[in-house]
Amino acid sequence: MKKAKVVFISTPALGNLVPTIEFAKDLTQTNQNFSATILLISIPQRPLVQSYNDFLAAAAATGNVHFLSLPTADPPSLDQFDATIGFLSLLIQNHTSQVKDALVNLISDSGSGQVVGFFIDMFCTPFIDAAKELNIPCYLYFASPATFLSFMCHLPTLDAQVSINTEFKDSATHFNILGFSNPVPVNIFPSFMLNRKIDGYSWFLHHARRYKETKGIVVNTFQELEPYCLNSLVKAAADVVPPVYPIGPVLDHNGPAQWHQDLWGHENVMKWLDNQDPSSVVFLSFGSMGSLNISQVKEIAKGLEKSGHPFLWAIREAPKDKRELPNDYTNLEEILPYGFLEATKGRGLICGLVPQVTILAHKAIGGFVSHCGWNSILESLYYGVPIGTWPIYAEQHLNAFEMVKELKLAVEITMDYRDGNTLVLSEEVANGVKNLMDGDGEVRQRFKTMSEKCKEVWKENGSSSVFLGQLIDKLLAVI
Repeated sequence: MKKAKVVFISTPALGNLVPTIEFAKDLTQTNQNFSATILLISIPQRPLVQSYNDFLAAAAATGNVHFLSLPTADPPSLDQFDATIGFLSLLIQNHTSQVKDALVNLISDSGSGQVVGFFIDMFCTPFIDAAKELNIPCYLYFASPATFLSFMCHLPTLDAQVSINTEFKDSATHFNILGFSNPVPVNIFPSFMLNRKIDGYSWFLHHARRYKETKGIVVNTFQELEPYCLNSLVKAAADVVPPVYPIGPVLDHNGPAQWHQDLWGHENVMKWLDNQDPSSVVFLSFGSMGSLNISQVKEIAKGLEKSGHPFLWAIREAPKDKRELPNDYTNLEEILPYGFLEATKGRGLICGLVPQVTILAHKAIGGFVSHCGWNSILESLYYGVPIGTWPIYAEQHLNAFEMVKELKLAVEITMDYRDGNTLVLSEEVANGVKNLMDGDGEVRQRFKTMSEKCKEVWKENGSSSVFLGQLIDKLLAVI
């Protein structure tokens, strides 16, 4: 069989970049005739992401996966955007010529095979034009759930339903959204939907309108997890949603332990966990981009003390600049209630950013209070750790709604939290932790069953294996 090349590019954010790379590995390992090149966008404003980029570039190649750092483009200035997605979208758009040049070079290197596919992610739609110009089939790699893909595909329709000068919250309390079996409350709409006048909303709408121009969409999910939504997407008109390939869960089982500077003593965290009883510890983490204000941190601390459960809590400080990521706190005494550290000594441990997947895999973890980023949800499912929902930004509120209401696979601690506008009180935190760790046997049983299913999908004739085979056939059909 002839050799073939596939090219990938991702938004320079860990939640997008990591699953893109892991999918490229899965594709090239499944069919050895494929090689993959990952185009990396530099982002000095986010040292955590840049250190991962640097690690990948230094690695040069992993099997048939190669990494290519693109020449740096001018970053947007602060007065060019309102929201983080505005900054990222402009940064990506500024790399258009660099991406086209890289594709031209890969095409001209015919010795390693024909370029049969170019995979962009949800915010890299400017590169669809380069793929068209160079006659390369362009696919969307979607690292969020099928429900959010459905929401995005439905967004142009939703936008047309409501007067341009009206906010969604002023138009209705619920909307019927493609892919959801329940009406979706406006108060759990993604953060970018809260103000239609800022560039965050206009950028999401712009990207959503372009998805239909791709040859197909690969979603990091599996048929058994989101059957209603995936079936809805299949039935949707072709000019709304291209063919969808649910190929997941795609996970990085190593996590950042191999490339992230170990500021918090990962070994000490693991030793502490080793001394805890099986399934006894509740783990609280809000992702690499998640942070909470000090008032909320204090309420969580009081709630954890009241709950009586052992806990491992990753706390991060809000960034000073919209272009940056949160940082680890340097002085915990300043932000925690007086006496909290002493009162919970031995029962709890506070840390900064830790390799989440390694923590979830540990036998001592019995529950996960999560921001409901999709990668985190998939990791929890794979390792069988029940979830308590605490969404913060982006599409996480929709993810929490899906897990609690649509799939009944998670315990609700909060579902409509908006930092600075809402406060989850200590009693709610304590009750939520107790319910997650001790309560709702039905949710735990459903979660356990789905956890078992997510390991079956990659076996021979498993749903994800079958869809990956179909995608490979489509990629090779152009040769």
